[in-house]
Amino acid sequence: MQHSCGCGRCRPRERVEVGVSVPVIRVGAATDVGLVRAANEDCFLAEGRVFAVADGMGGHAAGDVASRMAVDGLRELDVERVVRGEDVRARLVRVNADIVAAAERHPEQAGMGTTVTGVCLADVDGEARWVVFNIGDSRVYRYADGGLEQLTRDHSEVAEMVAAGRLSPEEAAVHARRNVVTRALGSDAPPEPDLWPRTPVVGERFLICSDGLTGEVADQDIAAVLGEVVNPQEAADRLVDAALAAGGRDNVTVVLVDHVASESGAAAEADQVTEAIPLAQR
Repeated sequence: MQHSCGCGRCRPRERVEVGVSVPVIRVGAATDVGLVRAANEDCFLAEGRVFAVADGMGGHAAGDVASRMAVDGLRELDVERVVRGEDVRARLVRVNADIVAAAERHPEQAGMGTTVTGVCLADVDGEARWVVFNIGDSRVYRYADGGLEQLTRDHSEVAEMVAAGRLSPEEAAVHARRNVVTRALGSDAPPEPDLWPRTPVVGERFLICSDGLTGEVADQDIAAVLGEVVNPQEAADRLVDAALAAGGRDNVTVVLVDHVASESGAAAEADQVTEAIPLAQR
């Protein structure tokens, strides 16, 4: 399991200029190759204003390349003084084009792609908002008041069949095509990310994860860990351990973002991490 940036301590405090009330957050993150796969093609971002998980796909380690490109592209949002909601969509469109171009330059990487999902702290109509974004079947959940809610919609064949009433959720969980996604970065067609702005609420916890977690651990068991373990790094580690204990058949990655307080002012300082959290890690 990996969750260290190598510096041994947390990152410096950061000024985030969005809106009049900025969330003060704590973050935890962990990833593991699992017990079956030879390489970890997941990648995550857990610092700044953008928190994301990308699950790469493609032969010859190309999935690793695609997921890394997705995370690197999203990280560039933090260069901007102010991030607006529409910037998230524009960045995902740009990342998609970059992945397609890279595959054209390197034929051995043809067909590479990646899911990507996460949350970004952005300015929406002058107010600080979380923008939840998603392409593929990685997920964002919200845990609050003892309840776990899936915020994203899976872009997968089985999710479409469940929505159409052709499969039950239980049947979808074991279906032979459960891992076939209908949207991903790396497609020639323009990407169609889902985006949802949300008003920040003190006490909420966002879980961002690859399907290596949700394919192994039931939602009620995920909720139990989130309710029991307060420290976000310890909770992230526990969830990854649970996926490994259940079989670890895929790479598994977890990012937790806890909204612990709010600070007023257009340039409030967000005390973001209390553990050693990496900027991006495979």
